[in-house]
Amino acid sequence: MQTEPTTFTTPRPFLQIEGLAKTYPGATEPVFDQVNFTVAKGEFVCIIGHSGCGKTTILNVLAGLEQASAGQVFMDGREVNAPGLERGVVFQGHALMPWLSVRNNIAFAVRSKWPDWSAEQVRAHVEKYVALVGLTAALDKKPAALSGGMKQRVGIARAFAIEPKMLLLDEPFGALDALTRGTIQDELLTIVRDTGQTVFMITHDVDEAVLLADKVLLMSNGPTARVAEIVHNTMPRDRQRATVHHDPQYYPQRNHLVDFLVSRSKDLSNGRAPAHPPVVQPGLAAVSATPA
Repeated sequence: MQTEPTTFTTPRPFLQIEGLAKTYPGATEPVFDQVNFTVAKGEFVCIIGHSGCGKTTILNVLAGLEQASAGQVFMDGREVNAPGLERGVVFQGHALMPWLSVRNNIAFAVRSKWPDWSAEQVRAHVEKYVALVGLTAALDKKPAALSGGMKQRVGIARAFAIEPKMLLLDEPFGALDALTRGTIQDELLTIVRDTGQTVFMITHDVDEAVLLADKVLLMSNGPTARVAEIVHNTMPRDRQRATVHHDPQYYPQRNHLVDFLVSRSKDLSNGRAPAHPPVVQPGLAAVSATPA
């Protein structure tokens, strides 16, 4: 009896970006073009590049808030072309409704996702996510009574509370002082690891990217910017902010990102970056070169 040959198919990535481009009306050149990358389910991806390379525009396209001029975005097998509650977004500003308490800001989002839930279900769900960001004592305070860091925690709790398939973060810690920023980074890492959340985050902070990301997308300078390189973080995923700099892979990876931003991003501008970026692992390369 003749048997059919076994065939293997590669599963489609959770998020797939193909040939993405954006040209604004009246412009002679695209902000970016031929942007191609993928994100696996449960992966934390940071994107870094100089101002004007289109990072926020890419995030807005992923959120469905902007339309690309060319290319496609697929998430979980479906094309993204409009906003949806399967994507949670946290911007640089907290975007809280000032007339509502912390509890009611988050409850508003929860009811949007699950309109049939009872008041008790909503209450329990809200309190769970407020506790995760350490704000139980501020549940019934309004935004005016909160510090900047606390407001950003509420925004993060609200985004997590709708249990999105993907979390989109646009420099959410950029306006915070270093101590508050570090504290919220630790909380975000804990929540992401506990929930297996998929995250796409814009940052200008190299140290933040090395701490948080499984993969870093490096953008060349605009116009006609592209994802010029994909850097895989080779350090253990359970890294901690207080000790990460002791890992022998830390500085090779950090220096690689800094070198790109300082020199190579400019050299790869104006469409000179490849449409399909190379994948590098600077930390592993450095470790393998170290004598035993």
